[in-house]
Amino acid sequence: MCYYRLKCKIIVLIPELTLTKEWHLRKNTSRRKDSSTSLYLICKVEDMFTVTELKHFSDTQAAYHILKPWWDVLCHYISMVMLLIAVLGGALQFSQSKLLCLPCKLTRDKNCTVAWDFGDTISSVQSETIVNVTLPNGITNYLDRQQYSYVDAVCYEKQLHWFAKFFPYLVLLQTFIFVICGNFWLKFPSTSSRLEHFVAILHKCFDSPWTTRSLSETVAEQRSEKLSFSKSSNLLGFSTTDVESSKSLISHAQIGPEIKAVDTTISKVLDKREGEQAKAIFEKVKKFRMHVEEKDIIYKLYMKQIIAKVVMLVIIMIYVPYFVSFLTFNIDCLVDIEAFTGYQRYHCVHSLATVFQVLASFYVVLVTMYEFMCFYSLWWMFRSSLKQYSFAAVREESSYSDIPDVKNDFAFILHLSDQYDPLYSKRFSIFLSEVSENKLKQINLNHEWTTDKLKQKLTKNAKDKVELHLFMLSGLPDSVFELTEIEVLKLELISEAKLPSKVTQLVNLKELWLLYSTIIVDLPALYFLSENVRILHLKFAELEKGSGWIFSLSNLKELYLVGSVSLDNNRILIEGLQKLKNLRVLYLRSSLPHIPQVVIESLPSLYKLSINNEGTRLLMLNSLKKMTNLKVLELMNCDLERIPHSIVNLINLREINLKGNYLKTVEEIISFQHLQKLSCLKLWHNTIAYIPIQIGTLADLEQLYLNHNKIKILPVQLLLCSKIRHLDISHNNLNCIPEEIYYLKNLQYFSVTNNYIEALPDSLFQCKNLQYLLLGRNSLSTLSPQICELVNLIKLELTGNQLELLPVELERCRRLKSSGLIVEESLFNSLPSSVKDHLQKSDKLPL
Repeated sequence: MCYYRLKCKIIVLIPELTLTKEWHLRKNTSRRKDSSTSLYLICKVEDMFTVTELKHFSDTQAAYHILKPWWDVLCHYISMVMLLIAVLGGALQFSQSKLLCLPCKLTRDKNCTVAWDFGDTISSVQSETIVNVTLPNGITNYLDRQQYSYVDAVCYEKQLHWFAKFFPYLVLLQTFIFVICGNFWLKFPSTSSRLEHFVAILHKCFDSPWTTRSLSETVAEQRSEKLSFSKSSNLLGFSTTDVESSKSLISHAQIGPEIKAVDTTISKVLDKREGEQAKAIFEKVKKFRMHVEEKDIIYKLYMKQIIAKVVMLVIIMIYVPYFVSFLTFNIDCLVDIEAFTGYQRYHCVHSLATVFQVLASFYVVLVTMYEFMCFYSLWWMFRSSLKQYSFAAVREESSYSDIPDVKNDFAFILHLSDQYDPLYSKRFSIFLSEVSENKLKQINLNHEWTTDKLKQKLTKNAKDKVELHLFMLSGLPDSVFELTEIEVLKLELISEAKLPSKVTQLVNLKELWLLYSTIIVDLPALYFLSENVRILHLKFAELEKGSGWIFSLSNLKELYLVGSVSLDNNRILIEGLQKLKNLRVLYLRSSLPHIPQVVIESLPSLYKLSINNEGTRLLMLNSLKKMTNLKVLELMNCDLERIPHSIVNLINLREINLKGNYLKTVEEIISFQHLQKLSCLKLWHNTIAYIPIQIGTLADLEQLYLNHNKIKILPVQLLLCSKIRHLDISHNNLNCIPEEIYYLKNLQYFSVTNNYIEALPDSLFQCKNLQYLLLGRNSLSTLSPQICELVNLIKLELTGNQLELLPVELERCRRLKSSGLIVEESLFNSLPSSVKDHLQKSDKLPL
């Protein structure tokens, strides 16, 4: 006989649990007195299990409870009971004898009739029923214990039905299959990552202070709406129907004082840190939705699991009730070991048969319940479309009417969470609303941009107006409306900014710039802008429907539109411009095929029309003749090769600008003599080779821009336009300046830079009113001392010439300062020290 001695040593460490197992296995080869040797084998095994790991495992399982409907929870508990049945059956099978067998002395029909009872006599046996009875001779001995064990083992393996032997294992195996089928979708990589992400986000949404604030705000707004509507209806005598029909307009305008008070109170609940956390949740929800709505892998896997469980349950319900009948207590066993034991037939009893029958019956009941749950879940899957989820009820209850419906796996997950508690989906929906996100952005924006910080951004623009330029913000800070001195508000790359009724505090606001910015305007704010804003600059990629409010600015005087405008498809521009009856200046920068008809016919007060067509040819210019009230006409980059004849009919024109076209000749200029009010002519940035002599007929011309052309000769007739004050002929191919230049007595600005002028005529210095003389990048080698006769000279440019010295007579140009003298440093240093000091001192004196 051999025996084993087991010794366990357990060491407990805090905070981690350390299990140290030390096993001493001692095997005695003999129990006789003369045993002299023993063999000791010592094995030491250490396994480390941290409490944190065990806690993490349990927490992971509990984290998904919000995704388990009630039938999954019930199935889980049923599985636990099934597992207990398997453990109980297995424990009984290990702890009790499997079979108890006794030899048969008397048999009938090859079966045992009376078990052999050692030590007693046979009595009450009818001789006619006993066959082949052989009484033992001599002394009767009990069978050896080993022989009984052998017989029990052989009969257990050969005669006992397999269901009776493996019932606990079958239950255990089937229970494991049910558990796997019920939890595989939570562990499968493609689904577990999405579910884990969803659960994490859902808990953050549920616990976020922003969620509480939004729900509280909704309740407060509903109460304030009812209060404001009841007051207004009582005071104004409106009926209930009228009040209900006005709710949408008033709620959009948000003019109720109670609502303002609610917003102010609740917004203080959220601090900057909590606002940043909520902002991060919005981003996570957006990315999660974008990722999960693409596929329906969770839905399909959950469906397959249910179908697999239903098939498994049908199989179990077929074979388990049938095999329960094979759990019998009495068993006859035939073992061919008579030579060893003296007996061939044995009668055995299965002591666990009755217990297994009870457990099997109870197991069948549990399987039936489990099957009912699976069929119910399958019916739930097919009953409605679980790949579509609508927030219609939430939209009706809350102020967030823009919460979108979701689909595919996102919808299915929300349906599952609704089975646990619909409040989760309701709180989650807040982070799907753009309105909610915009409110959060507004709060965070107010925390970041305080009044003091915005005051530091106030500047004075070129027109000496107080300007505030905001660039790439998430919205418009409320503190902007506290800066009442703002005259020009410039918003650039700000999407979906909101102009609330607070904008009425900006009483000095006259000019508004919207550069790639979309603005939502409340009704009171629109009234204010319509009355106060005079200049609007709008730059856009494409004119959207939400921009229609700009054409409600009835007092608008100047409108600058830059962006893609399609006259065929965009009715907003065509219909909107008709409302701007007071518009005086219109600037359009786009690629128009022709001038919009609404501009020609529906803007009676328009006196300046400026079109920059960005290189696209502008056609159908004959319609211009109808705009007789125009005073300024600018057709820039319109791919014009000739001056449009229709311009001649615009008798009130004072300025013509044809910049950036392809004009080669300007013979049509002879017709401009009918434009008696024309004072400014801009023919710059073209390819004009010469100026016709008829230009001399433009007696009232005061400004002439001929720069950036290919002119070689300046006609003398041009100098007959004695009223010219501004003459720019820079960037041409001129070799000389006519001697008759002195005819231009009123000339104040004269630019001939980037030409080939070698010498200046002395008559130029007779233009006593000349203030700006720009001679840079020419071929001048000397500068006449007569330059001192230009006593009003303010700016003199001489860079890029071949000058070696400057005349000392520059000292007599009283208004010329060193900052106005633009020459190379070496050339400036060539002047005497007294002249340099005089010029430098002039910088410190006012003009």
